[in-house]
Amino acid sequence: MKRLNKKTAIITGGSGSIGKTTAAKFLEQGANVVLVDLNQEALEEAQKELNAGDRVIIVKADVTSADDTKNFVQKALDAYGKIDIVFANAGIEGKVAPIIDFDDKVFDTVMAVNIKGVYLSIKHSIAALRDAGGGSIIISSSVTGLQGVPNAVAYSTSKHATVGLTKSAAMDLAKYKIRVNCINPSPVDNRMMQSLEEGFAPGDAEAAHARLTSQIPLGRYAEPHEVADLVLFLASDESKFITGTTNPIDGGMLA
Repeated sequence: MKRLNKKTAIITGGSGSIGKTTAAKFLEQGANVVLVDLNQEALEEAQKELNAGDRVIIVKADVTSADDTKNFVQKALDAYGKIDIVFANAGIEGKVAPIIDFDDKVFDTVMAVNIKGVYLSIKHSIAALRDAGGGSIIISSSVTGLQGVPNAVAYSTSKHATVGLTKSAAMDLAKYKIRVNCINPSPVDNRMMQSLEEGFAPGDAEAAHARLTSQIPLGRYAEPHEVADLVLFLASDESKFITGTTNPIDGGMLA
């Protein structure tokens, strides 16, 4: 039997590299998928690439909005009748700058998307997960949620906050048989890291890439499909006694 047979999964940040790759793996394993993102065009392109017919629906939403969040949860229920998995994956990197120069509005925006967005996705999916007999919530954090990072105060702070949110939510929701875990990837070979590399070394992103790679014992960035494999494990019943955990997938970076 497939690992997610007849389960329903919501994936926020669904049109990004990790969200879309995870969706593909979920579909392979028998799930129905609700892709959520702010960019309608990108959502439509992701839906086309996944090519899974009525097993994928897309919902444009701002994860910082309670009304938008309630809407995509309801859309999932309307389409598939239940929710078993929530992958709270939407996130933004903000800007690269020392704290003394950091823009307050950028800080607020990063906090809103990376923390409030996760909080709302959890809060407004609890009833549906409970009614399904329990389920799994997976939160996208980062290695920067487990260590300090210079010149990335908003991003690092937000990812530390998601670790705390994971642990508190896991304690609150265990009575409903809802598991809550977070993943903590090292740099991943995708658009977000390209943006950060340019911020760390303007005009010489390759130097930033080389410096970050040198900090990873396995000598390379993570690939989106490798992160998606970890999410799939945490979404599946294979992890049914795991909750409240951080899960570095970092090539040994934190070792």
